[in-house]
Amino acid sequence: MKPLINVIDKQSGAAFKLNKNDILTVIDPMGKQVSDMVLFNADDYNEKLSSGKSLDFEENLLLTKGNVLWSNRSHKMMHILEDTNGRNDFLLAPCSPETFKIMYNYKGEHPSCLGNLQHHLKPFGIDRDSIPTAFNIFMNVQFNTNGKLSVLPPTSKAGDYIQFKAEMDLLVGLTACSAEDSNGGSFKPIHYYIETASKHTTP
Repeated sequence: MKPLINVIDKQSGAAFKLNKNDILTVIDPMGKQVSDMVLFNADDYNEKLSSGKSLDFEENLLLTKGNVLWSNRSHKMMHILEDTNGRNDFLLAPCSPETFKIMYNYKGEHPSCLGNLQHHLKPFGIDRDSIPTAFNIFMNVQFNTNGKLSVLPPTSKAGDYIQFKAEMDLLVGLTACSAEDSNGGSFKPIHYYIETASKHTTP
């Protein structure tokens, strides 16, 4: 029996719980679409995903299959089981309303990952200032020898996916990213599904 596919519409988000050992699969159904993911300990929301700890303990800027995502308290949160694209970012913060004013010179309202995460995490009591730097699935951030950053279109193709195993009970926030540069200038949905380890399948 195939798992139920959940759809995150373009420029929107979702929040949901995972139990320890559950498997989360995030899919780029159309290609070249980024998904921002944040994590919280389901039993204590003050423990959350940490970019700094993860990059430190994994000794790598480019986390993919075999790597672990760590919390601000140095606990394992997720283990990356599979990654068919292999390019993700853990340097840049979720795009916010300020992103579009400062970097895009955008004058009006614009959907943002931070806004979508804030909206979907609010029922759990999590406010904007509690949202950490996201693990940016499928995001193609490049950097040169001088450290200059550039955001290029994702290399993900239609059907590419990344699969995580929860290492603790988790609250997850997930988006279909709203920034033009991150997604090659267009916006598309993100799909995901959840299964227990005993029912693990590939899409």
